[in-house]
Amino acid sequence: MCDIISGMKRNIKKDIKALRLEGLPDDLRWALKEARAKRAWTQRQLAGRLGLTQKHISGIESGKIVPRYDTLLELVRALDHDLLMIPRALVPVVQSLVRDHLKDQPGEGEERPLYAAADADEDTAQEPRDEV
Repeated sequence: MCDIISGMKRNIKKDIKALRLEGLPDDLRWALKEARAKRAWTQRQLAGRLGLTQKHISGIESGKIVPRYDTLLELVRALDHDLLMIPRALVPVVQSLVRDHLKDQPGEGEERPLYAAADADEDTAQEPRDEV
């Protein structure tokens, strides 16, 4: 019995996958840095708002540090963004919606209603049509 347990202890690390990522995806790190720059905040200013050090923010942006989920969520929210869990099949649709929302907008990230009121100049008698 002892041989079985000692054999299991030796092989246990081979069967366990790492729970943490090697680093945040490049596009996420770039988006965080871009959002901070658009607010004209330095890494030190952002770190001060979150109770972190400038070195920690630098490590996250460079990919040397993988933040815990709660730290990442606070960081993203401090930059006036949010994290969402989206079914993979809908990711292209959501990305398209975000691109459309940001296109021709005077300020990125400004909120607007999902269903905008029709302009008075438009003919409201037209039948709605599906656009893809």
